[in-house]
Amino acid sequence: MLNVKAYAATSPTGPLAPTTIERRDVGPRDVLIEIRYAGICHSDIHTVRGEWGPVSYPLAPGHEIVGIVAEVGPEVTRHAVGDRVGVGCMVNSCRECDACRRGEEQYCANGMIGTYGAVDVDGTLTQGGYSTHVVVTEDFVVRVPEALPLDAAAPLLCAGITTYSPLRHWKAGPGRRVAVVGLGGLGHMAVKLARAMGAEVTVLSQSLKKRDDGLRLGADHYHATGDPGTFERLAGSFDLIVNTVSAGIDLDAYLSLLAVDGTLVNVGAPAEPLSLNVFSLLMARKSFAGSAIGGIRETQEMLDFCAEHGIGAEVEVIPAEKINEAYERVLASDVRYRFVIDVSTLN
Repeated sequence: MLNVKAYAATSPTGPLAPTTIERRDVGPRDVLIEIRYAGICHSDIHTVRGEWGPVSYPLAPGHEIVGIVAEVGPEVTRHAVGDRVGVGCMVNSCRECDACRRGEEQYCANGMIGTYGAVDVDGTLTQGGYSTHVVVTEDFVVRVPEALPLDAAAPLLCAGITTYSPLRHWKAGPGRRVAVVGLGGLGHMAVKLARAMGAEVTVLSQSLKKRDDGLRLGADHYHATGDPGTFERLAGSFDLIVNTVSAGIDLDAYLSLLAVDGTLVNVGAPAEPLSLNVFSLLMARKSFAGSAIGGIRETQEMLDFCAEHGIGAEVEVIPAEKINEAYERVLASDVRYRFVIDVSTLN
């Protein structure tokens, strides 16, 4: 086993603190990655605070991982020492179910193995990217193109693919009107990606305080949902709405903004259930859907797309000692738009 430095939570209420965690020895098809940057996702906070279910502690979160290959097993063919690589929200799956065979491992019928807080194939608890090194089977490691700076690439492994996947699935592109609810860690990526795909992009945010940012990132229009007149003026305007916020919203109000056959897709994950009036769907053949991350193939496609179009996350790079402060700032919406840990500060 490899002992590596990390930051981990030891309870749902206490701060994350420096510690040492174990990584398995490099197996025949494993890749050892020296982590350079790890993004902070809102789901990290939900998880370590026990808001999404019971947690085994200590737990090092982090599923937006980029770094350099330090060692490979003798049967590895996809990656080599020195490669720029990334690891997202999952590190394994059954490989045998219909979803896995389609390249949609995120929907594995037997449950994909999450990058942290999940039971790995060897029975141990997976530990995430708030650490200096990680060992992952080669099939769940993606290539980070040279055109992408590593710090700006880290959030693409979650925020990027979480928004890219539904935009591709519901065919965002020329002639399509896409609205993005919320301009945060997920929302700012949705705006950039939808614009690069050729869609007409509108941001729907509680206020206009981030309007200049939204337009700079590629939005064509920006509206405040705190203004009740917004919903009346924009009724029937959109083919696709991507809701990125992890809080409750008035689904019926947002569904009223869809055109016939439009879809409202949730990528944010609020802790409480959402409800709607079914007539909000029936009267114009509208759909309410959800979407998780993408599979490994689609994640690589997303990274290549971002490299081609010069897209990276807007990041604030922090030392590891500021992780707890960053958590509080995420909860206060005080980040534009993603915190990224400089993992060299763990050494």
